[in-house]
Amino acid sequence: MKQYTGKTVEEALQAASTETGVEVDELIYIVSDKKKGLFAKKIIVEVYDLADVIRFAEDYILGVVDALEIESTVNTKLDDQVIRITIDSTHNPILIGRNGKTLQALNELVKLAVSNHFHKRFRILLDINGYKDNKYSRLVRMARRLGHDVQRTKTTYTFDPMPADERRAIHNALNNMANVRTESIGEGAQRQVQIIYVE
Repeated sequence: MKQYTGKTVEEALQAASTETGVEVDELIYIVSDKKKGLFAKKIIVEVYDLADVIRFAEDYILGVVDALEIESTVNTKLDDQVIRITIDSTHNPILIGRNGKTLQALNELVKLAVSNHFHKRFRILLDINGYKDNKYSRLVRMARRLGHDVQRTKTTYTFDPMPADERRAIHNALNNMANVRTESIGEGAQRQVQIIYVE
């Protein structure tokens, strides 16, 4: 984290952009304080890099899991602008929960904490012991089988509601399949994927 000052937020951000070589709209920053200089008011902007965001996310999730009195470690990698955090704990099944609901809630919690702290949205994906990768594989197999059913029957298929990362796996799996397209419908936690026949 580095601090930059200016008479306005824009001026402080421009100074940060010039020094770091990062475009203003791509900076990760917090307007931390307004302080008065000798003659005029100055704005302080704290500028962070992605490593700071990752460290904050790791510390946050470790704090949550520690509060549950479960020992854990995390391993993080950046994959195509997605921060992938893998948790390994002494009680993995408890953290995954039934049908992955606890893991999904932990994922939402850490995403909200990070976006609230840095005032910017980041794609964060938590996994425990390969649970998510296994689920994606099962979803992709199911989506392809159902895609072939839709091709044959010309009848739309609608999945149960699922999180955005799982919907994305289905969209990607059927992206190039002939005579079908996918579409997300619904709002919030009730968002679903449909496989639709097209001529």
